[in-house]
Amino acid sequence: MSELLSLSNLGTLLMLIFLQAVLGFDNLLYVSIESGRVEPQHQQKVRRLGIGGAIVLRIILLFVVVAAISSFQQPFAALHLEGLLEFEMNLHAAIVLAGGIFILYTAVKEISHMLTIDELGSDASAARRSVGSAIVWIAVMNLVFSFDSILSAVALTDSVLIMAISIVVSGILMIVLADHVAEFLKKNRMYEVLGLFILLIVGVMLISEGGHLAHLWLGGHQVTAMAKSTFYFVIIILVAIDLAQSRYQKKLNLERKRDLATPPASASEA
Repeated sequence: MSELLSLSNLGTLLMLIFLQAVLGFDNLLYVSIESGRVEPQHQQKVRRLGIGGAIVLRIILLFVVVAAISSFQQPFAALHLEGLLEFEMNLHAAIVLAGGIFILYTAVKEISHMLTIDELGSDASAARRSVGSAIVWIAVMNLVFSFDSILSAVALTDSVLIMAISIVVSGILMIVLADHVAEFLKKNRMYEVLGLFILLIVGVMLISEGGHLAHLWLGGHQVTAMAKSTFYFVIIILVAIDLAQSRYQKKLNLERKRDLATPPASASEA
């Protein structure tokens, strides 16, 4: 415990908490969308139990990674069809790829469902999940999102205690913020589309990262990971477009109301 109190380790701890918070943004969106698929009275419980279970799983994963980090990077399958398909799949790449594919599938399915329903209230029970199922999915996807942050933590410090504390603190922050994000999306349903498209980009980013980790080549072209700076730039642009469009839509609505309230001018006499 004394080593934790050193200035260097405290700085590392704060850095890890910040890292987990930044990387947890896309996770919060998934938690909010997934918890919204259970009955309203159970949604807060699902978010808290899901993230709480994920904290436990993250700490277990931390010990597994520390004990066997080399095995996560060791290829277990390879294929070399020059000019067509090449890869060297390892466990790390497989986990990230699977998570990216699932996130992409979820986003596309939810966007499609949102566009096909006839009434906003008609899908109230169409895509409901059980409480247990939602908690399991939130916990499992938390692991996918946290995998890179755990590997980064291992690279930054040798102290398992510091890494475990950063996981617990960031998890508590997520529990608090998840309620606010979910409440915001519930009150501002037009931002659900924005959230789903951000989730779609998250899926693309994870797939590109998994392909890069697997040294994947398709048709003679290497798959490279989407840079985090590119990811956040795209998110900022999406948010800016959504805000500008929302304000412009309000302006158009006000102009329409004003035109409807203004009586038509009488025809001039010949």
